[in-house]
Amino acid sequence: MPFKVLTAEFLHESNTFSIRPTGLRQFEVDCLLYGEAAIAARRSANTGLAGALDVAERFGWNLVHVLSAHAEPAGPVTREAFERIAGEIVAAAEREKPDGLLLILHGAMVCADFDDGEGELLARLRAVLAPGVPIAATLDLHANVTDAMIDHAEIWVSYKTYPHVDMRIAAVHAGEILQRTLTGEIRPTTLKVRRPMLEEANGGRTDTGAMIERLARARAWEARPDAFAVSINGGFADADIAEVGPTVLVTHDGDPAPHRAFAEELADDIWARRHDVINRFLTVEEAADRARRFVRHTGPLIVADYADNPGGGAYGDGTELLAALLAVGLENACFGPMVDPETAALLHTRQPGERVAIALGGKTDPRFGGRPLELEVELVSLHDGRLIGNGPMLGGLAMSYGPTAVVAVGGMRILVVSEPMQMRDLAQFQTFGIDPAAATVVGLKSMQHFRAAFAPIAEEIIVCDSGALCTMAYERLPFAKARRPIWPLDRDFAL
Repeated sequence: MPFKVLTAEFLHESNTFSIRPTGLRQFEVDCLLYGEAAIAARRSANTGLAGALDVAERFGWNLVHVLSAHAEPAGPVTREAFERIAGEIVAAAEREKPDGLLLILHGAMVCADFDDGEGELLARLRAVLAPGVPIAATLDLHANVTDAMIDHAEIWVSYKTYPHVDMRIAAVHAGEILQRTLTGEIRPTTLKVRRPMLEEANGGRTDTGAMIERLARARAWEARPDAFAVSINGGFADADIAEVGPTVLVTHDGDPAPHRAFAEELADDIWARRHDVINRFLTVEEAADRARRFVRHTGPLIVADYADNPGGGAYGDGTELLAALLAVGLENACFGPMVDPETAALLHTRQPGERVAIALGGKTDPRFGGRPLELEVELVSLHDGRLIGNGPMLGGLAMSYGPTAVVAVGGMRILVVSEPMQMRDLAQFQTFGIDPAAATVVGLKSMQHFRAAFAPIAEEIIVCDSGALCTMAYERLPFAKARRPIWPLDRDFAL
């Protein structure tokens, strides 16, 4: 008889400082699909579900996929949304009586009623599963891994790339360990080591810096017969919870002592290099001045606003960088996305070619990212916002900005959208008639994920901190639950 394996995707990165709660609508806008509909939409893309299907086919599993739920990062998940989605997963586990579970999680979900969404889900699953049923799960590299998560699942595999181009690969890895567990070949468990930091010094960047060496060591350790997965999690600093911060996990069998010693070494290295910051965050004025002086030779200058990144829960309507770029009078430039559903709706009452007076952006919380920009724009085009990704992260995935417009101010084309989404794919511009590869300057809202698609076309990349909600100036944020002392809020303490 084949093993019956239950799968589900339930992912959210919750920014506890956001005033925008994440409800069912936010999941429905991004992804809330059930069973075969989820498989059809996500089978051929860089998703955890695709990886689960890969291993199910290889090992002949009877795979039961419950649902795929994902919402763009924002405030904590509402009670209604969590109970609906988690309830479906738990009910299926109770009904189907699986031999094992393979879950695709994020690891930084905070809910209205509790700070550990993943730990709560796993505890509920354990309450209905037969004793000894193994649970394997994948995590985003930016997980805040809690004790409850480790207590309720045996197998953990985190992404090893940022931008996350290995989401499918991570699920295959977790599935392979699960198969060996189901056959009785191994009896894995996972240990965790933490350091008192909000996040790894460079947010877990894997394209440069210390994480390259750490991950090489992790892969070498995984070659041991008693070590199955080493996960180095950078943490997610915008979740104000007690167990925020970077962790090292080792999924292993047998004597834990050598694995714990290895995890401690990696964690010590994260702590020791907490001052080794790679990114130099420019002010918006510095970024605009560099853009003004930039002369294109082989490709555009990419100007990334880390702080107004919707992929970290920022509102995406910050105006500081756009205002600075407009002030220097750029030609052949583009900018996006500017999340402003009110302005998008207004523009959809007009016709392309018209000149329209708008108050753009800055409507959610002007303390973070600036006030609305009073502009007279030319309406270039109108769109329903639907697109299909074509790059390393989003290739094949369908998504939507909602009602969308392209407007022009001088030599700048601005993408105005209704739904928050960080820039990760060239198609997020191209679908709406903007060719970023042909531009001289491209301003965008994203932290690191943009590099997967935009680095190959860029002549130069610079990053800035506009003071929006994902600012690197953590002292501006009202932390209350993070265990103290913690770096970098507290600097004068020793381990």
